Amino acid sequence: MAYFDTNIFIHVLEGFPESERVLRKVLAAIDAGELAVATSELTVAEVLVKPKRERNHALEAAYLRILQPSPTMRIIPITMDILLRAAEIRASTVLKLPDAIHRATAQAEGCESFLTSDRSFHGDKGVRVTLLDQLILE
Repeated sequence: MAYFDTNIFIHVLEGFPESERVLRKVLAAIDAGELAVATSELTVAEVLVKPKRERNHALEAAYLRILQPSPTMRIIPITMDILLRAAEIRASTVLKLPDAIHRATAQAEGCESFLTSDRSFHGDKGVRVTLLDQLILE
């Protein structure tokens, strides 16, 4: 299972031409059941800030549609276990709390990979981090 950071959903819905081709392939794999994806409930709160601020109801609705649980898309609740893991991660890294929550969620779900466009995000012993830029260049 792959973990998608919030910024991946932003790339999917807000039109970043440089990532469009690779994300189209990734989404096709999800739709075909070839790739299972997880993300945190935190992602919902993070992606909705801009559309709510701009009163962009169409974009808000698009985010809510794409972030619906399905057989290939898991939206993981923020639990006490995840928060405790996030605190441990924050104590030993420079990650901010939202990123620590994302990493802790990926770890708790047993995700093998973590897809992000955040260049400051580094892997750890349990989850391989893949930068969206790396996929674009392949």
